[in-house]
Amino acid sequence: MGSRTNAGKPGGGGWTADRMAEQKGRTFVVTGATSGLGLVTARELAAHGGRVLLAVRDAVRGEEVASSLRRAYPGAEVEVRQVDLLSLNSIRRAAEEIGAEESVDVLVNNAGISMVGHSVTAQGAERHFAANHLGHFALTALLGPALRRSPAPRVVTVTSYMHEKGELDLEDVAWSRKYTPLAAYSASKLANAVFGVELARRERSSSSPITSVLAHPGYSNTPMQSKGTGITGIVMRVSGKLLAQSQEMGALPQLFAATEPDLVAGSYIGPDGRGGRSGYPALVQLSAAPQDPELGRRLWERSQQLTGIRWPTAAA
Repeated sequence: MGSRTNAGKPGGGGWTADRMAEQKGRTFVVTGATSGLGLVTARELAAHGGRVLLAVRDAVRGEEVASSLRRAYPGAEVEVRQVDLLSLNSIRRAAEEIGAEESVDVLVNNAGISMVGHSVTAQGAERHFAANHLGHFALTALLGPALRRSPAPRVVTVTSYMHEKGELDLEDVAWSRKYTPLAAYSASKLANAVFGVELARRERSSSSPITSVLAHPGYSNTPMQSKGTGITGIVMRVSGKLLAQSQEMGALPQLFAATEPDLVAGSYIGPDGRGGRSGYPALVQLSAAPQDPELGRRLWERSQQLTGIRWPTAAA
């Protein structure tokens, strides 16, 4: 995983959510905020005064979460915006609704699926790749104008250490040949990492740049650990209970990535423990593949082709 720099205060141990600055006056969009890392992220942002838009597929569940957060933190501004990341029509509707806001300060691309059987979307993309990467690519692009209205816009892309095992075949995004859920998931997480780096690269030359930051939760016990089937599913559930850190700890890297003011574009935040599997947020070394500019260019062009959505310019 390479060298790490502790992200906590000098001599003060690791960074935790109670070190987060007050977020009043800032608007956050968090995808997948009804459970797991997304729910913890939304909760902590609301607890620290941020206005939080829960961008979720299940609007009913979203309203339940929003109500519980408002009860827990009186005065908290928590609202629901329905979006299905597997539906471009849904993404467009949600982006139009969210884009009517004065501005969006931070977009946390957190939602994800894992260990699902093989299926292909209307755009011809395998479902992990479509939901985890293409949906977020489209949402981020369509929210570009709203982000640029913020004085310090930021996009946090949540990947996984499993991206290091991923391989992207951009000529076969449908995975029409040999398919395994774990390989497809890893490839989608590699796409997340490549996207985050490529976004940072492209935005550096913009007149009003969006700061693109990446984060990964290490090995955390989230609802994803219960998604697998067969022997793989049993192993995931048992190891999740016995070996994984809590989802509260797992959410810290993306909370740090979303709120620390001095992070530079392209920063990669993950746990500081051995192998990057657990611990407190730290700047960590990204693997080589996501830093390949040619892969970034190819993924960007393929994503635009599959979604029919082009990245907006600063003047948009």
